[in-house]
Amino acid sequence: MSLSRSPSPVPGSGGWSSPGLNIPSSGRSSPTKHYSGSNGTPVMWESARLKATGAPGYPSFSTQNHGFFTRHMRRISSSLPRFNVDPQSAEREKLGRGRWSVENMPMLGRLRRIAARMGRKMKIRLLILFLVFFSLLLFYNTPLIYYWRRTSWLGGGQKFVIILAANVGGGVMEWKGAREWAIERDSVRNKKKYVARWGYDLEIVDMSTKKRYAHEWRESWEKVDFIRTSLRKYPKAEWIWWLDLNTFIMEPSYSLQDHIFNNLQKHVYRDINEYNPLNITHPLNDGYLDAESRSPVGDGDSSSVNLILPQDCSGFNLGSFFIRRGAWTDRLLDVWWDPVAYEQKHMEWEHKEQDALEQLYTAQPWIRKHTGFLPQRMINSFPTGACSENGNDTRIHYDQKDRDFLVNMAGCEWGRDCWGEMYNFRELSYYLNRSLWERFKEDLVAVIWFKLTGQKVKL
Repeated sequence: MSLSRSPSPVPGSGGWSSPGLNIPSSGRSSPTKHYSGSNGTPVMWESARLKATGAPGYPSFSTQNHGFFTRHMRRISSSLPRFNVDPQSAEREKLGRGRWSVENMPMLGRLRRIAARMGRKMKIRLLILFLVFFSLLLFYNTPLIYYWRRTSWLGGGQKFVIILAANVGGGVMEWKGAREWAIERDSVRNKKKYVARWGYDLEIVDMSTKKRYAHEWRESWEKVDFIRTSLRKYPKAEWIWWLDLNTFIMEPSYSLQDHIFNNLQKHVYRDINEYNPLNITHPLNDGYLDAESRSPVGDGDSSSVNLILPQDCSGFNLGSFFIRRGAWTDRLLDVWWDPVAYEQKHMEWEHKEQDALEQLYTAQPWIRKHTGFLPQRMINSFPTGACSENGNDTRIHYDQKDRDFLVNMAGCEWGRDCWGEMYNFRELSYYLNRSLWERFKEDLVAVIWFKLTGQKVKL
């Protein structure tokens, strides 16, 4: 159908007012000067007319690197700031020029927009980073870490059982008051947090006096029975760690493996002459003894150590000690609990089962061969009030600078304040083991607030 037969929108003109619509060609060619408009005058584009008349226009832009701009102009332009100029206020004071536009877009839409602009490699990297972060968060904030550290082929936590000596009834002489209940509550909570962190087992036992035999009362001797019971209850346990109630783990970030057992040969000494407050003659030199019994270090192999003890200023201290499962331990517990020896010697043994073990170590060579000692401050530091006859002893007393593992308020019931000592060490442990966020709040924010307002605030 010919375009010339179509009615013209302009009456009497005989053609279209737009150039190129009434030509016989397909309409793809550009309009030129010989095409006439509705008024018969040549049709010219506005830019050509301005150029012909010499009117000033926009300066042209040219570059020698057309390829670079062709490839990257769209990316560069999309990253440039966008300005939102209101036409009604365009002639007003120039306060809004150059500012970033605030688009009224929801946060989800903005995130989608940012994600749409990212490359594929960046999206994959961010996804991997998110999965790693989420996995770590899930691992450390769920029971997964507990079971990870318990397994024998990963953390090995099930090899250790902590026995905590509680005293539900208050002993023989008196009942527990509010302070005694508070001490027990803090001590139990401290041990529960520690075993939950490292995957150990905790056995809380009642040390209130029970009549084991018809003719005797053995307060504190029951630890022998409790150790035997725990070995039966936890068949996978290799080591039993006995703790008295008046103990507090100061450094819960220390695992028993890293602190002691991964390098037992380095930490344990077999020759008691290195620190011998009891002046026990060692080693024995009787001719009928074998070479290991006459040696000051036994066979010299740390794997043969079945009993690990600390020593304080008075000798053996059983407020914190380790004993290993085995036939040797079963034999020791039988001899240790022997009612005949108790009947004959209990009036002479002021420290009860502790003095009994010292007697067995002195008289029995087979016990010496498998007994090792740890420096006291490694598992059983004392506060300054204990063993203080000779002043502060660097072998015995707690040192904050060295971050000692555990403190034992031994003998605090004899003239010292057990609750005061427990409270002070609890607060000190919290202070020393604060996280980075807690340090920021307490050491910076709280201090600045105090200087500004004069008020102390606990964040």
